[in-house]
Amino acid sequence: MLWRSLMSGDLRSAFITLALSLPAIVLCLSIHEAAHGGAAYLLGDRTAHDSGRLTLSPLAHIDPAGFICLLLFGFGWARPVPVNISNFKNRRTGMAVTALAGPAANFVTAFIAYCLYFVVWIYGNSVFMQVLGEFLAIVASMSVGLGVFNLIPVHPLDGSRVLDAYLPFSWSLKLQRYQPVIILLFIFALWRGWLDIVMMRVSNIILGWAAQLMSMLL
Repeated sequence: MLWRSLMSGDLRSAFITLALSLPAIVLCLSIHEAAHGGAAYLLGDRTAHDSGRLTLSPLAHIDPAGFICLLLFGFGWARPVPVNISNFKNRRTGMAVTALAGPAANFVTAFIAYCLYFVVWIYGNSVFMQVLGEFLAIVASMSVGLGVFNLIPVHPLDGSRVLDAYLPFSWSLKLQRYQPVIILLFIFALWRGWLDIVMMRVSNIILGWAAQLMSMLL
């Protein structure tokens, strides 16, 4: 994202990317965390609600380091939403659904953003509409990056919470012991660009679904 623009040396492109990325990040992170809180609330846990996290206000969710990573590299994280699994009727299912709600909300957001992008691309011919289309593309890309990144099984990301919900306790302990190894593998995957490939493939799948829907409607 912004990192690529900076490395290209095109300061004008970097400035435009920065101006469009900031509101996109706020939107994507807020939707992700609000989805966690909303899922927990619907399943009987009011912890996020009582903590003021059941909101789209970015002030309740933004983590500075995760914000900067999402801005520079296209993936990142926010402050974890507090959850009390004892309030769920089925603790494992409740935790898994709550954890998956964030990435799922991001993928839905990406789908909607791509659909709107096609509408703008077909009917927009002004400078404003071109800028809006670029903003929607950034929202979609960052939503995919946020969703994919948070499915990685590293604490405290959502992927680890899903695994913890269903893995035997002894396996969860073993997985926690290997967290440093998993993190090193993750850093290696970043360095090799493998995570970019995964995000691109997921993005292309969602883009294809949006294109099929819009071709039927427009």
